[in-house]
Amino acid sequence: MTVRDIARPKDELVTAKLDTPIRDVAKLMEDRMVGSVVIANGDSIEGIVTDRDIALKCVASTGDMKGMTAKDVMTGKPFTVDADTGVYDLFHQMREHGVRRAPIIDGGKLSGIVTIDDLLVLLEDEMHELSEIIRAESPPYTPA
Repeated sequence: MTVRDIARPKDELVTAKLDTPIRDVAKLMEDRMVGSVVIANGDSIEGIVTDRDIALKCVASTGDMKGMTAKDVMTGKPFTVDADTGVYDLFHQMREHGVRRAPIIDGGKLSGIVTIDDLLVLLEDEMHELSEIIRAESPPYTPA
């Protein structure tokens, strides 16, 4: 299974431009119920802003977001992953880079995003399938 199989597609990806006011970025997160916004120029990734970035770089540091833009807060050149990367390799790469989100690149272009939440849902689905196999092959449970 590859990242392409589990990634949220580009049409579900929340993006903004470098000059987007940070309050607007935060509002996008609220409206779309996401924890990050990819800062993009067309299909090119400039950076990523997370809810944690806003909390630490805006609220905790200055307390004043007036005049701040996505460029002021974003992590530039974020970790990205190729759409053909295997899911197991993705686990290792995300751990190695210490990230919870990874924009997806397909053919050199931004094509979606995968998050730790997506991976947890995938694992839960797989565990459910395994438990169904065990249930089908095990004797019925009868309480004492």
